Amino acid sequence: MQDGRFTSPYTPNTDDDRRRMLDAIGVRSFDDLIADIPAEHLNPHIDLPPPTSELELRREIGAMAEQNAAPGDYACFLGAGSYRHFIPAIVRSVATRSEFMTAYTPYQPEVSQGTLQAHYEFQSLVCQLTGMEVANAGMYDGATSMAEAALMAARVTRRDRVAVLDTVSPAYRQVLETFVDSQGIAIDTLSPGSLQIGEGTACLLVQQPNFFGYFEEMEAMAEAAHSAGALLVVAVDLTSLGMFRPPSEYDADVVVAEGQTIGVAPTFGGPYVGIFACKQRYVRQMPGRVVGKTVDTRGRDGYVLTLQTREQHIRRERATSNICTAVGLIALMTTLYMSSLGKQGLRRVAELCYHKAHYAASLIERIPGYSLPLSGAYFREFVVQCPKPVAEINDALLERKIIGGLDVSDQAPNGMLVCCTEMNTKEEIDRFAEALAEVANQ
Repeated sequence: MQDGRFTSPYTPNTDDDRRRMLDAIGVRSFDDLIADIPAEHLNPHIDLPPPTSELELRREIGAMAEQNAAPGDYACFLGAGSYRHFIPAIVRSVATRSEFMTAYTPYQPEVSQGTLQAHYEFQSLVCQLTGMEVANAGMYDGATSMAEAALMAARVTRRDRVAVLDTVSPAYRQVLETFVDSQGIAIDTLSPGSLQIGEGTACLLVQQPNFFGYFEEMEAMAEAAHSAGALLVVAVDLTSLGMFRPPSEYDADVVVAEGQTIGVAPTFGGPYVGIFACKQRYVRQMPGRVVGKTVDTRGRDGYVLTLQTREQHIRRERATSNICTAVGLIALMTTLYMSSLGKQGLRRVAELCYHKAHYAASLIERIPGYSLPLSGAYFREFVVQCPKPVAEINDALLERKIIGGLDVSDQAPNGMLVCCTEMNTKEEIDRFAEALAEVANQ
């Protein structure tokens, strides 16, 4: 459109184009076309600045972006569900190829072999990492995966209650409440030390390691769930599986996870990919889709959608979920990450996270006024009790170009949830501890 001062290169219609369109529908002018719109709803005043060029807009947005405290420019010790890890260049290089970027749902296998193979490899690697028998082609994120697992357990057991530990992520528990409320399923919130699972409970939902970074006694969890006839659903940290036991070894029935930690940048909170795996006997109640491998009439490998239990494919009353197609590209990123690092690479990343977190904790607990209030084994996150309000400490850390941990004061007095990954250098950790000491004395 033209106003005498600025011409937008993104509005392709010329004055001649507009004239021809008006003639085609028999209207003399654009004003005649919109004459039926009441004046009070036509061209309302919007307090917007005048249009600018693309160059000027880039400069303005760039200046705004520079106000963000971003990991990389800042040392970052914030985790709590979204983590900064090194991602090999091959991940983005392959995942952004046009044949993947433009692909949608593989409804027609004969023209979707590449996409289907990528999903198949994703499922296979998830099974290898978790030790489970079957995995689907991805969910929206870790929180919705856990909620879908609760619904699945209710279908399998034909029960209408679920139990969740209070050490599970608060965000995950909120999503769980949203999902099960409309289904008439009740939630019992339990503490790890008091596992009184009531009658009619479909599953016990556990996070391993838990929201605070510490490991739960999973054998006790499995025993408590199974003795009550309930399923054990574990929301696992995938990075930790490079170093610690897979959930199959403590008899988990369903395993869910957030895939962001293996190959996806934090990206302001999404999009991510949810992991969902289970024992083979529950596969027909599993949400989403499963890609299988077969051979064609010539004996060549081929990939097909083996199981499609979402409501677009089967009768709605028999569908297990409405999970759709947004995660295929993100699942590909996690597949590329796992493939490029391999077993030893994943173990090395886990070891670096573990040792750096414990090194940081060893420095912080020696600072007067700071302590580690929780006991037990932890992976890459731990809770620090601070001598001042965490919000005040984090503000002071930002002035030193450090992003501190999450404020969990609502769950632990002056509690800060601190995270370390392989991206945190020794120098950053030392500077973080020094800054905490300085802030305590201010």
